[in-house]
Amino acid sequence: MRRSTARNVSLAAVAATVLSVGAAAPPADRTAPAKVPVAVGYGGAVASVDPDASAAGIEVLRRGGNAVDAAVATAAALGVTEPYSAGIGGGGYLVYYDARSRRVHTVDGRETAPLSADASLFLEDGKPIPFEEGMTSGLSVGTPGTPATWDTALDAWGSKSLRDLLKPAERLARDGFTVDATFRAQTQANEARFRDFPASADLFLPGGRLPVVGSVIRNPDLARTYEKLGRHGADALYRGDLARDIVRTVRRPPVREGATREVRAGDLTMRDLARYRTERRRPTKVSYRGLDVYGMAPSSSGGTTMGEALNILERTDLSPEAASQDRYLHRFIEASRIAFADRGRWVGDPAFEDVPVKGLLSQRFADSRGCLIRDDKALTSPLAPGDPRHPKRCATGGTAVPTTYEGENTTHLTVSDKWGNVVSYTLTIEMTGGSGITVPGRGFLLNNELTDFSFAPADPAVHDPNLPGPGKRPRSSMSPTIVLDDRDRPVLALGSPGGATIITTVLQTLTGVLDRELPLVEAIAAPRASQRNQATTELEPPLYTGPSRARLEALGHAFRQNPEIGAATGVQRLPDGRWLAAAEKTRRGGGSAMVVHPAG
Repeated sequence: MRRSTARNVSLAAVAATVLSVGAAAPPADRTAPAKVPVAVGYGGAVASVDPDASAAGIEVLRRGGNAVDAAVATAAALGVTEPYSAGIGGGGYLVYYDARSRRVHTVDGRETAPLSADASLFLEDGKPIPFEEGMTSGLSVGTPGTPATWDTALDAWGSKSLRDLLKPAERLARDGFTVDATFRAQTQANEARFRDFPASADLFLPGGRLPVVGSVIRNPDLARTYEKLGRHGADALYRGDLARDIVRTVRRPPVREGATREVRAGDLTMRDLARYRTERRRPTKVSYRGLDVYGMAPSSSGGTTMGEALNILERTDLSPEAASQDRYLHRFIEASRIAFADRGRWVGDPAFEDVPVKGLLSQRFADSRGCLIRDDKALTSPLAPGDPRHPKRCATGGTAVPTTYEGENTTHLTVSDKWGNVVSYTLTIEMTGGSGITVPGRGFLLNNELTDFSFAPADPAVHDPNLPGPGKRPRSSMSPTIVLDDRDRPVLALGSPGGATIITTVLQTLTGVLDRELPLVEAIAAPRASQRNQATTELEPPLYTGPSRARLEALGHAFRQNPEIGAATGVQRLPDGRWLAAAEKTRRGGGSAMVVHPAG
């Protein structure tokens, strides 16, 4: 018999504490705090990609705020320092563990399509428009959900006002943040797009040039926008002059004179913004190694897809004593392939689609699909889906639905507080730089989230649950996750950016801790693989050049290299009551883990 999971998690946590000396919030007068990937201590923890954002969350915790308060403050700060990944022009999903009731709750703050949208949103003369034309356009902008997510979470579980929680981000936008190599590289990747929109060029290309590493970027327009939201509430984005500015920008994209880029107008209206609502959804839940894994239900596919994959992997002992690295990777890749095949056929916005969530998460269905996996031969993609409504052993049916492209530059933050509450929150504006269009005078980029819809069905004879529709939420892969023990106490929480690779990133990190007995920070740092029911599996360089690749290719696997997959963060509750925060060591320039009171 293998050792119990609870002991495995404890051992991983203890190993992680040995690696850490702890990281506290920086003094208030520091504008560029150092990045530290792991921290251990008391009073709560914050992990994000950015030290200024993590510091904003820690500031709130130190002033008596709870995990939801700190999550909102951190997210608002990320809107300043990570404007190409997130901001009030986008949306996301928040998963919350309430320590008093020992229950998990979720908020679906996904963007929605205009009420005028239908399945032909991205069609012209019956054919899909080029993806590049869709991504840089008003056509791809959905109604933002981030401010409404903050409002919903604070109303339900917060203890501070939005006005107070926006103060750190407002200050950061006004005083400025220090440009790092990642920010410059992302700006450079968007330079041509930004130059075609004067408001984007003025903000992100100061003096008409790429920002220099070490220079300071200020965003007084966003500071004023945050101040407005603080005074009038999140509803100010959905009604009034700010809403009118968003609608005007979408319907008449402010392109510079002489630009040759075709920028299509969108059809977002004041009615679309005024009608926007978040959804409080029941979280997904599966049991894995004696622990309960909670995730985000549709409209995200994160919880169902990762849950199905975990149910498949449950039948195999993946501990280091029982499974080599090759066997672990083989099983992980195949479980991901199968789960993505079923995702493509069955998951969409539940307001429009009959999504069989219970069936997708059943062990019976997982067993009927997991039996396809062989130890001596890899499956091939695209793999046809199974039917969770009527599971049949090793059966597949129908036509495979390809995985739609999703932008990779989302962001994720994870927070805990001294009372034991936990937040796992993934937010986004979709592509790196979203639509590329900044709302003039408001200081934030608009999303291009509607490109997550299928532009057209892959096979007209097969139902695609992810086609556009009026007010519909596009399917997402965001996977904010919280794991509880058998007494409904938090064990760890995590999530990641990365488009469709989010699911495999969170799955691999989670199994790295629970199965491979890695400390959380090492599970986050481990080289990644991502299979999404495609002909080839993506591998980061250490795996692509490592010895496992050839041995897996001998089984029939095919691979391609991806320089970087995901950028996870997480928090973990240690047996002695301390919190451990963990983030990336190197991806995206490294992440930022902080605790209120460090204890090594």
